[in-house]
Amino acid sequence: MKIIITGASGFVGQNLSQYLNKRHYNIQAVSLRSDWAFDTNADAVIHLAGKAHDTQNTTSEEDYYKINTDLTNKIFDEFLNSNIKDFIYFSSVKAVADCVDDVLNEDCFAEPKTPYGKSKLLAEKYLLSKAVPETKRLFVIRPCMIHGPGNKGNLNLLYKIVKMRIPWPLGAFDNKRSFLSIDNLNFLVLQLLENKNIASGIYNFADDGFLSTNELIKIIDEALGKETKQLNVSPDIINIFSKVGDKIKLPINSERLKKLTENYMVSNHKVKSALNIRQLPVSAKEGLIKTIKSFQHK
Repeated sequence: MKIIITGASGFVGQNLSQYLNKRHYNIQAVSLRSDWAFDTNADAVIHLAGKAHDTQNTTSEEDYYKINTDLTNKIFDEFLNSNIKDFIYFSSVKAVADCVDDVLNEDCFAEPKTPYGKSKLLAEKYLLSKAVPETKRLFVIRPCMIHGPGNKGNLNLLYKIVKMRIPWPLGAFDNKRSFLSIDNLNFLVLQLLENKNIASGIYNFADDGFLSTNELIKIIDEALGKETKQLNVSPDIINIFSKVGDKIKLPINSERLKKLTENYMVSNHKVKSALNIRQLPVSAKEGLIKTIKSFQHK
């Protein structure tokens, strides 16, 4: 089976390509930075390429819409005019909401606040507005925070805090959020490709269960064999400190504090129901420990 992957050089693209290669899939990596063309007789397109959310706010709004919306629409039109059977578009949970009060499912009303989220939602709307032949399938995937060996981001920051034995100052924040290990992401994509009975539609990708950042600190402690002291500093003081971090370079700024302390619970019930499974292969804790341990070898 021949699979076209855009964005194959990114973290998800590299891992997914290797995973599918080991299962004897023929991967065609397509770069969208210059002139591009698809093998119209391929079996599936996995569209990963896009403009990621810029936490430093240096990206123009136009770039988000040009890459995440306009380019996605063009690629999907090519798919519709080809013999390719499946189109898997990686959107984001941020296409729905930047903050979640309850549990995010596929039926929640979409109201993104950032240009990143809005550009992803516009692409979703375009894809879903098109008439897809019965012989083809369209999957709109909304992953939550993806992690795995080789991944950078807030997990790496937490790892460094624990490794340096710095007391954790955000113990007073009580939150619950979802994660997505690269192993579970790879597994779910494989199931979509191989199970032709799964219907087109929107699917959230997330690990089973929810974890607080304080629980995550304990998981990192377990992975490193350490014990981090958790401090219950007043959230008001932390918020003031984060605003200072917006003006000068500090480990914590408003954007990072939000990511570390917000509630963001994502339901994966729909995709598990479609696959007729009760749980994913890798637990949230197992996936996180694997990611954390990989930082030790950097």
